[in-house]
Amino acid sequence: MSYRRSFIEAQFPVSKVSKESYKERKAGASQTLTGLGKWWGRKPLVLVRATIFGLLMPASDDPQKDLEIFLKIMTMDDKGLRRRRSKNMSSRQLFSYGNQDIFKELVGKEVQDYTELKDLLDRDDRSKLNDILFDRLSYDDKLSFCDRPEQIDGPSEEAWNEINEHLDTSATSLQELVQQLGEKQFGRTPRVGDAFCGGGSIPFEAARIGCEAYGSDLNPAAALLTWASLNIIGGGEEVQERVQKAQEEAFEKADRRITEWGIEHNEKGWRADAYLYCVEAKSPATGYWVPLSPSWVISEKYKVCAVLVPDHENKRYNFEVITGADKATMDKAREGTVQNSEMICPETGDRFDISTIRGDNKVDGERVYGLRMWENEDIVPRPDDVFQERLYCIRYIEDMYVVRKKGSLIDVKGEVLQKLNKGDILTKEKVENIRNLEELLGEGILKEDTRRHFVAPNEKDLKRDERVLYLLRERFDEWQKKGFIPSSQIPDGDKTEEPKRTRGWTHWHHLFNPRQLLTHGLFLESFLGESDHYETEMYAAACLSVGAAVDRLSRLCGWDSHKSKGPGTSRNVYFNQALNTQIIYGCRSITGLKSFYVFEIPEEEKHENSNRVITADARIIDTNSDFWITDPPYADAVNYHELGDFFVAWYEKLIKKAFSLWYADSRSALAVKGEGESFKQSMVECYKNFTEHMPDNGAQVVMFTHQDSSVWADLALILWASGLQVTTAWTIQTETDSAGIKKGNYVQGTVIMVLRKRTGDEIGFLSDIQADVEYEVVKQLDYMTALDDEEDPNFGDADYQLAAYAAALRVLTQYNSIEDIDVEYELSKERKKGQPSEIEKIIESAVGVAMDHLVPNGFDAVQWRKLTPEERFYIKGLEIQGHGEYRTGVYQEMARGYGLKSYSEYLKSGRANETRLMTPIEFDRKELNRDGFGKTLVRHVLFAIREAHKEEDPIAGRNWLKNELPDYWGQRKQIIHILDYMLLRCTDIRHWEKDIKTVRVLRGYLENDTV
Repeated sequence: MSYRRSFIEAQFPVSKVSKESYKERKAGASQTLTGLGKWWGRKPLVLVRATIFGLLMPASDDPQKDLEIFLKIMTMDDKGLRRRRSKNMSSRQLFSYGNQDIFKELVGKEVQDYTELKDLLDRDDRSKLNDILFDRLSYDDKLSFCDRPEQIDGPSEEAWNEINEHLDTSATSLQELVQQLGEKQFGRTPRVGDAFCGGGSIPFEAARIGCEAYGSDLNPAAALLTWASLNIIGGGEEVQERVQKAQEEAFEKADRRITEWGIEHNEKGWRADAYLYCVEAKSPATGYWVPLSPSWVISEKYKVCAVLVPDHENKRYNFEVITGADKATMDKAREGTVQNSEMICPETGDRFDISTIRGDNKVDGERVYGLRMWENEDIVPRPDDVFQERLYCIRYIEDMYVVRKKGSLIDVKGEVLQKLNKGDILTKEKVENIRNLEELLGEGILKEDTRRHFVAPNEKDLKRDERVLYLLRERFDEWQKKGFIPSSQIPDGDKTEEPKRTRGWTHWHHLFNPRQLLTHGLFLESFLGESDHYETEMYAAACLSVGAAVDRLSRLCGWDSHKSKGPGTSRNVYFNQALNTQIIYGCRSITGLKSFYVFEIPEEEKHENSNRVITADARIIDTNSDFWITDPPYADAVNYHELGDFFVAWYEKLIKKAFSLWYADSRSALAVKGEGESFKQSMVECYKNFTEHMPDNGAQVVMFTHQDSSVWADLALILWASGLQVTTAWTIQTETDSAGIKKGNYVQGTVIMVLRKRTGDEIGFLSDIQADVEYEVVKQLDYMTALDDEEDPNFGDADYQLAAYAAALRVLTQYNSIEDIDVEYELSKERKKGQPSEIEKIIESAVGVAMDHLVPNGFDAVQWRKLTPEERFYIKGLEIQGHGEYRTGVYQEMARGYGLKSYSEYLKSGRANETRLMTPIEFDRKELNRDGFGKTLVRHVLFAIREAHKEEDPIAGRNWLKNELPDYWGQRKQIIHILDYMLLRCTDIRHWEKDIKTVRVLRGYLENDTV
């Protein structure tokens, strides 16, 4: 081994890093990089930081001390958390977390409730109580009162003394520590590279903590996000202020122009903040143009809906918009005119398939689309197109004044115009000529306010919409040439086919209506229209501003009328990771886009070390890095190269001005796509290239989010063929409980796999490898168990199972070749369900070894071996719940480890972070006496508990066991042990409260049962 083992290869505080990652994810829009623009699967910055320090910090002979020092570096130790504490507890929280002994000591008496505590505590006592109770909180609870590690300037002076003593350094900042550890390992500042840089998390965090950073991506949109993270957010205060000022000025200029044009204000002076458009098509039954929508509800909360009014003369429908509609009207509106992809004719009730209306057909077995394909000059549908588009509702905002207390309006002559009473509402027109307006506002008699008006468009509104089209046509050619609106065609692809098929849209600008194109184009003209040359950061900022806005203002932005959305709102384009056309959509006015055009730039100190970002194919990059940390598009359902094109269409001409060496298209033909033979070969080429461009003592970290053993098997082959050896792997929880619109058992963890160059030429044999894997798995699990803390567990069951995978890969990838396996053949072979490869079998067996070895703490090993896999799943699940673990992925992996094809029948809830087993009472008769779990001893014990609870008598439970089990007396000891284990693990679990009372009584009765 030509390198010293690093901390991350020996151990990793997965529990704490997971919790910190989850906290960062839950910060939503306040995360450091999210404001720059949309990208998929950004890794938490705290995970990147922990990974880099885990690689730089060497493992010593004192693993416990190593862990202490690592946590100090990350400010995840007790003192670090105190340093990060930014909020105090409320009186209610102080009362909840405290106890009477503490209260007596502070205020001299017992306290009845939080209001009394609030009255009794002075400032010093409140501060003291906050300090005492914060130290007693669990790690999870402490985090709710703390800033993220990135939001403070690192460890305290005291912590630095301990860190330096242990690591033989003299650092006083994270950047100095990185420099010194890099010098020790590589003789220079460490270089971190990411050739799938995506949203930029890895290069950004590497640069922030003092590394030299390299980022590249095939997609220019991804490269731009990464460049901006390093050079705008990481560019220091001067750059940040200059960019922010330019954004503000561009927005204000565009806003003034729109106001001057009068296209967002009506004749009453109200300003629109939302427009709702729908598609309409001719009904084959009547020949009427029918507006299409699955629902005409505009706002559930305010009971606003559109009602169709027949216009028989013109064979169409007009709209009436009702606010405060009654139940019958709302119910009717919810029916809409489209259900299950069928038009419902309002006159006859006949249903017509939308694909038939489009004219779709099959010719020689191939689907042929019936719609006319739009041309570049098309901005709106032509009169003879199948689908037309209509404006059916405008939401206007009226500025007004609310009277808060009595007063008088004084006119310009000094006379009293009107006496004011609290609650009166005054329009803007009413106070135009009032002499004492400022005085009334200053004294709090009047308060500026607004109110909404939902209206169907009148003739003047429609004229304003026509003016928008006229203004756009005037500028259309010039703006396309300058790159202020897109001009490129939509390429063929899985995700890009829908706009063509369902609307005939062939160019990216077709995904935007005239008002949307005019707004975006005007903003870019206001930003970049005064010169032919700007600084690079200005071009980048302009691109990202419009990139953030086009995700919120497009024909693809469906309307959400749900109660939680108040007056209703338009969704963003990628709310479900696809380019879905909408038959109704919302269109914001420019005022609703300010936070996107003028995105918030977090305050960040300037990154001092060099960085480089390019557009490049990962297979041919020629940059050296000490650490390659990558999150590849591995077995991923997201087609980044296609979805990213939506943004690249707006950037392409501007990117070429900013970065002369970059290309400005997604190079989709070269993209490393999710699966298949070509994908695996592409991955080998990428990782072989990274291996060739790192030193012998360098390392790679591959991050991915899959738990399928066949995926692991393919990955093992890819990395093996790339000349890499797996040294360890950990799983970090990085997903929140709401990932887009996904439901069910989706993956919540990110696997971080650490790899080194394979330098030996050893040959392996499958006959020997199985035994080596079993030995390595047990060795790894015993090491982790010895290191873990019973009071504050660092490793969960998913971590132990993952360690088994990693142990198997560590054994497999140490060999230069395995005599029984042809790597080239395995890489080229198509993976078929139910036909596992030899490597897949080895990996699966490793998990089986782990599950056999990991006897739940407190459960007798002899009794454990008597249980079936189904019983082990349930019993092990009780231990997991006892640790407060409710992640779906843990149960997924555990079921796989026990060889279970299904596990949903055991669960009360399968929601992310709420997954748990059913209790005996909740199980009721489910699965009872069915094959598998239903006939096991544990299932009968669960039902006995249910019977005892139902009859309020333990004899009922005993009788069930005695009558149903073939050998009650022979199994009584095992039954009592199972009940004891339930008492051990479930006594403090809230949803077990009723069950545990029964378990306790039944257990006592069975112990005293006699023949």
